[in-house]
Amino acid sequence: MTECCIAAVDRKGIPENPACTAVVPWWSFTKVLIAAAALRLVEQGRLFLDAPLPGHPFTLRQLLQHRAGLGDYGRLPQYQADVAGGKAPWSEQELHAHVPLTRFVFAPGTGWAYSNVGYLVVRSLIEREVEADLKDVLHDQVLAPLGLQSSRLAVTPEDMRFTAFKGGHGYHPGWAFHGFVIGPADEAALALHRLLTGDLLSPASRMALLDAHPLGGEIPGRPWLTTGYGVGIALGTMKTADGTDPFRVIGHSAAGPGSVGAVYHAPGRRRTVAVFCSGVDEGVAENEALRWLLTE
Repeated sequence: MTECCIAAVDRKGIPENPACTAVVPWWSFTKVLIAAAALRLVEQGRLFLDAPLPGHPFTLRQLLQHRAGLGDYGRLPQYQADVAGGKAPWSEQELHAHVPLTRFVFAPGTGWAYSNVGYLVVRSLIEREVEADLKDVLHDQVLAPLGLQSSRLAVTPEDMRFTAFKGGHGYHPGWAFHGFVIGPADEAALALHRLLTGDLLSPASRMALLDAHPLGGEIPGRPWLTTGYGVGIALGTMKTADGTDPFRVIGHSAAGPGSVGAVYHAPGRRRTVAVFCSGVDEGVAENEALRWLLTE
């Protein structure tokens, strides 16, 4: 039986009842936060969004937007076998032996392919520039300024033992090489709401965040009508039950061992919801998030 944890905030950022405060893995919703950290460093003149990275033909924007042409590791048989076998995560050198940074799915900037490897490159870039681990960078640049109290980067399997969904217990966060946050579901909703409606990012950074590359249309079993991807964030429209005008949303879905998630903001209503559910079907969480966003 699917279990879901739901938290929502209204247009003023005030939590609505019932609000689930259980600690859950935020999985790829963390990409929104990594992108925000990178954009803040761009604002500070420490990183550059559109200059090719030293020694590489792609830019930071292309990495954050999955347009750098890099491959991924999720479907590699060896990766799946080693994760399932409880082995220690690969080193970065081992990972790049499987997914080289010199082997491209397409020329940078000419296509789109979801790549966690690209986000590992971003993580490494941020850590080198700040001379600190991503855990500290996210706390200092994003989580604390957004007023989040409990959320943090997962580091060890022990961190996962305290999360709500048993399917993720025992998983080593090191296998998600770019990193992911764990925290209360209500803080995930607050994070997105404050990021999109507050002043953490400059107008230029927010414009970059929301500059979407169009991807496509409907996805079977999921509520999407149109999809696009900005800098670390998904933008598109979802279908309503009564067939009225497409409903615009901004946020990110999430999936990992034992659970899925959907954290989305409705610009027209300025409401934000975070839904995390047991299982493997992202459509379940997305449909529930849409239902909550449509509720007055």
